[in-house]
Amino acid sequence: MATVDDCDVTMDPEMEILSDEELEREAESFKEQGNAYYIKKDYSEAFNYYTKAIDMCPKNASYYGNRAATLMMLSRHREALEDSQQAVRLDDTFMKGHLREGKCHLSLGNAMAASRCFHRVLELEPDNSQAQQEVKNADSVLEYEKMAEIGFEKHDFRMVVFCMDRALESASACHRFKVLKAECLAMLGRYPEAQSVASDILRMDATNGDALYVRGLCLYYEDCIDKAVQFFVQALRMAPDHEKARLACRNAKALKAKKEDGNKAFKDGNYDAAYELYSEALTIDPNNIKTNAKLFCNRGTVGSKLKKIDQAIEDCTKAVKLDETYIKAYLRRAQCYMDKEEYDEAVRDYEKVYQTEKTKEHKHLLKNAQLELKKSKRKDYYKVLGVDKDATEDEIKKAYRKRALMHHPDRHSSASAEIQKEEEKKFKEVGEAFTVLSDPKKKSRYDSGHDLEDDTGNMGDFDANNIFKAFFGGGGGQGYSFEANQSSGPGNFFFQFG
Repeated sequence: MATVDDCDVTMDPEMEILSDEELEREAESFKEQGNAYYIKKDYSEAFNYYTKAIDMCPKNASYYGNRAATLMMLSRHREALEDSQQAVRLDDTFMKGHLREGKCHLSLGNAMAASRCFHRVLELEPDNSQAQQEVKNADSVLEYEKMAEIGFEKHDFRMVVFCMDRALESASACHRFKVLKAECLAMLGRYPEAQSVASDILRMDATNGDALYVRGLCLYYEDCIDKAVQFFVQALRMAPDHEKARLACRNAKALKAKKEDGNKAFKDGNYDAAYELYSEALTIDPNNIKTNAKLFCNRGTVGSKLKKIDQAIEDCTKAVKLDETYIKAYLRRAQCYMDKEEYDEAVRDYEKVYQTEKTKEHKHLLKNAQLELKKSKRKDYYKVLGVDKDATEDEIKKAYRKRALMHHPDRHSSASAEIQKEEEKKFKEVGEAFTVLSDPKKKSRYDSGHDLEDDTGNMGDFDANNIFKAFFGGGGGQGYSFEANQSSGPGNFFFQFG
């Protein structure tokens, strides 16, 4: 091995002939130039001259202290900490060195170490107001750390963000605080803010596993699962023991697989299996709001296929509670309301959709729901006769015959006055229904939602008895009565024209 004597070291000729005194003068000159640049806020040049001063006199504590101050202004706090520590190693009574070391510790989030440094300053200078204030700042950071820890355990993420914002006012370079804030922003669904904080950290430290985890977490919660897994894997490369990244990676893969299995079962028409798979996927990670919103909506779609309309509505409601901008869930729920003939609710959902996305399709859906709502507020003549909306002419006649005989006043002549009044009302409604549904033009206008009274006058003025006689072939003025058919058993009647 070559010794120092064996090495061909080229020395600066001027350095060889400078005395210690001359070196000190040269170093002081560099320091003064550094001070001038520092005053002008040209911190890069100030750093260069302080470095030259240190090269000349590496045992001078003040030079390290000055360079530390410059590094702090350049936001290079870890390097500034090293210079401050070197300064106080050279001179333990160097008050500014201890003060700057404490500030670096505090900026980096180590409030306990900072507090020790500030107390050392107060030992050297008990009335130092700056150190007194910094002790208070360090104590505040420690208090906010404790509050944030409690808040995180209670899942009070807003409290954690508040505490970290306050702590970062003093600990501006603390990546640990920033990552915790970013993680809680992600848990609150404030993904762009969380991404921004994590990206700022990664620009300074591309290997920060916590920041990589938060980037992945944001993507995961925004349902970009494949990209999220990439960040989780990268975080684990940087920090193999990162349990949060490991768990999130496992959940992301499981959630994606289960959701895809559910989608496949649905496409294959295996609705029971799809319903079960979506239900299982919903148990994987309750915190993944966007993905869970999609899963609830998917399960709602399956529920409607299985004729579980109420369950489908409940699932869609859960989806929009998780993501109030989720148009597909509103549309699915609105259709379920239409199927249940709950038109007020359907109109409300379609209005929400149309306000968000003013497309022709959404406008058509809203108008159709509004029409059905308008129609639902009239008498439902199909229900009055007990027929479907696509009933034939013969089916309408048969239904009228049955209902007219059932509610004819003569049939209930021996009943109480209250029952007689109710049956007379129903008899009249049956006549109204038949008058409209047996006339193709009136039926068409009724089906399209038009108000028939605008065209035909007050429907309530017509005589239901005339409709009845005309239908059964009775002439004007002929009487008709209901008599008990003794051979048919109680409750049976036959109609007899007089």
